[in-house]
Amino acid sequence: MINVDAVFRSRRSNVLARRGMVATSQPLAAQAGLEILMQGGNAADAAVATAAMLNVVEPISTGIGGDCFALYYDGRSRKITALNGSGRSPAGATIDAVKRLGYTRMPIFTGISVSVPGTVAGWSDLLERHGRMTLGDVLKPAIWTAENGYPVSELIANAWKAQEKKLRRDPDWHSGDRDNGPPQPSGYELLLEGRAPRAGEIMRIPTLAATLRSISEEGNRYIYEGEFARKLSDHVQRYGGWITPSDMAAHTSTWDEPIFADYRGIRLYECPPNGQGLAAVIALNLAAGFELGSMPAADRVHIMIECMRLGFADARQWVCDPRVVDIPLEQLVSTAYADKRRHLIDPLRAMRRAPHGTPVQGSDTVYLCTADEEGNACSFINSLYLGTGSGLVVPGTGVSLQNRASMFTLDREHPNGLAPNKRPYQTIIPAMSVYGKGKFEGLLHGSFGVMGAYMQPQAHFQVLVNMVDLGMAPQQALDAPRWCLADPNAGLGASEDGGEVQTEEGWDRALLSDLERRGHRLAAVDGFRRSLFGGGQIILRNPATGVLIGGSDPRKDGCAVGW
Repeated sequence: MINVDAVFRSRRSNVLARRGMVATSQPLAAQAGLEILMQGGNAADAAVATAAMLNVVEPISTGIGGDCFALYYDGRSRKITALNGSGRSPAGATIDAVKRLGYTRMPIFTGISVSVPGTVAGWSDLLERHGRMTLGDVLKPAIWTAENGYPVSELIANAWKAQEKKLRRDPDWHSGDRDNGPPQPSGYELLLEGRAPRAGEIMRIPTLAATLRSISEEGNRYIYEGEFARKLSDHVQRYGGWITPSDMAAHTSTWDEPIFADYRGIRLYECPPNGQGLAAVIALNLAAGFELGSMPAADRVHIMIECMRLGFADARQWVCDPRVVDIPLEQLVSTAYADKRRHLIDPLRAMRRAPHGTPVQGSDTVYLCTADEEGNACSFINSLYLGTGSGLVVPGTGVSLQNRASMFTLDREHPNGLAPNKRPYQTIIPAMSVYGKGKFEGLLHGSFGVMGAYMQPQAHFQVLVNMVDLGMAPQQALDAPRWCLADPNAGLGASEDGGEVQTEEGWDRALLSDLERRGHRLAAVDGFRRSLFGGGQIILRNPATGVLIGGSDPRKDGCAVGW
C-alpha cells in the first residue's frame, strides 16, 4: 500500500494504531481528542474536543470567534457529508457604506472586517448529526486547561509575539487600514502581563474558560442569543462594524454535497464554495491528464505549478456564496472542463497570464483530523484568519473575532462582492479521500488538510501527489519540501506577471534552475518564514487491515497520536 522508502526519507516515523487516531498542530490538543476516543466518543466527538482545546492552546489562530468547515466519513454508509460552519456578513453591510468611509478595498482589521462567527454552531451541528457526546462532554479538557494553565509551545509562542501590538491596539501599530480604532483593554485577556507568553511559560485564560463553560451548559444559544451576542455586537460596532444581536440570532450552519475529483484510483473530496477547495479540485482534474509519477522531478513540479495557477484563476473568479450568487459549479468541477483548459499549459514555459474560464451554465488557521475504530473519520478546520483575525477581543470573554469579511471585494459585478447576509470567499478547507472503483471502492483512503491561507489548496494538491504518484507515507508526504504561488491574483486580468513562486529549503538546486529557465520567478524562503508553507496533518486507513497511519507536519508544534 505505502512504500516508506520511496523518493524522500522522512525525519520522523509514521504513527500507527488500530482503535483511533488524532493529528493536529499542538500535542495537548491531540491528546484531548484521543482522550475522548478512549472514553467512547467517535471521530466527530474527538474533532470538537480537539478544536476546543486548540482554541485554548493556540488562541492566536482559532476559536469561538472564527469559522469552521468539516468533512465527515461515516464508516457504515461510506458517505461523506460537508459541514459549512462559516458566518455571513451583517444585514447592514453594503459596498456603499464601506466606500463612504473612504475605502477602495475592504479593510482588514476593523469592525467592518468581522462577519458573524460560525464556529460554535458548527461544533454543535457536527455533534448533533454525527457525534454521540454532548458539548458538555467534549469541552471538559479545554475548560480545565484554560482555567489551570498550560506551557506555551515553541512555534505558537513565536506567532503569538507577532500579535502583541494588534491585540493591544498600540498607537504605533500600523494595520494599513484608515482607522485602527481606540486602544483595546480586552486584548490583554490573551496576553501575559501585557505581552505574548514566551515558550514554556504557563498561560491561563480564565475569561475563555468561563465562556467555554457557559457553552457547555447552555449550548450554542449562549453565543447566538442573549448577553454574549450583545457584547460582541457592541464591541464590533465600537470599531466601525455593523453586527447586531439580530445578525447573531439569525446564524445557521449548512450541510452541503462535497465536490470531488477522481485521480489515479483515489477520489478527493473538498467542501464546495464558499470555500476555495474548488481550486484543488480543478488543479487535480488538470493534473489527471499528465503522468506525474513517471516524469522527471522538474517537469512534474512545473506542470503542477501551472495546474495550480489555472485552479486559482477560476477560484478567484467564482468562489463566493452560492446561495446568494448562482455559479457554474457543476461545469467547473467536471473533467470535460479540465480537458478544455489543459491546452493552456505549456510543458516548457511558465504562463504569464492565467485566465479564468467562463463555463456555460445548464493564513491563520488550525487543522485536525480524527479517526475511530468504527471506520468513521473527520477532517476539520477552524480559523480566525490572519493571526487573531481582526484582533478584536470581546470584553470579558477571551474570544477573538475573525476578519473573514475582509475577503469580500467592493466590485458590485463580482460574484464575491460585499452584500448583506452573504458568506465571503473562505480560504479554510478540509480534505478527505476514498478509494475509487475496485476491491476497496468507497472505503476511506485518508483524512487530511494543510492550513495556511492560499497555501491550502496548493498543499492538498502536493501532498496527494506525493502519496498517490510518488508512494510516500503520510509523514514523508508532509516532510517533503513545498512550493507556493505567493499571490494567487498574479497573472489574472491585465497582469502579464505570472507571479512569484516561493520555494522551501530542501529542493534540489538543479531542479530550481530548471524551473527558472522555464520562466518561473522563484524566491527562497527559510527560517520561521517557512510557516507560509502551511502545517498539515494526515491520517490514512489501510483498507485491508484497518490500520491507521498518521503523520504530523514538522512546520508546526503538533503530532499524531494513536490508540
